Amino acid sequence: MEIKSRFDHFNFNVLNLEKSIEFYAKALGLIEAKRKVASDGSFILVYLTDETTNFSLELTWLRDRKEPYNLGDNEIHLCMRVPGDYDKVREFHKEMGCVCYENTDMGLYFINDPDGYWIEILPLK
Repeated sequence: MEIKSRFDHFNFNVLNLEKSIEFYAKALGLIEAKRKVASDGSFILVYLTDETTNFSLELTWLRDRKEPYNLGDNEIHLCMRVPGDYDKVREFHKEMGCVCYENTDMGLYFINDPDGYWIEILPLK
């Protein structure tokens, strides 16, 4: 059997859903595409879109979660490509205070979201 799968979404669990939605809108221009609220209120799933691709970022908020998530060595990351002037985007992220790692030799940098997840930022081209 040969399976031809395709990417659909990636998930981050978040403590403060609204703060995370605001961060992703401001830092990356992602907007809410859909939301699922558990009938008992125990969780909310928000799917963010870039309005260009079919890939989405799922933010999961759990009502009973009170402590920050333990990301371990945080060896995972999401990568986003940004159009326009890459240096201006990097400067904007620095002004936001979210740049957590830069590798100028490789021409890339990472930002971190309110929960500490890393997002690699690359130019579109």
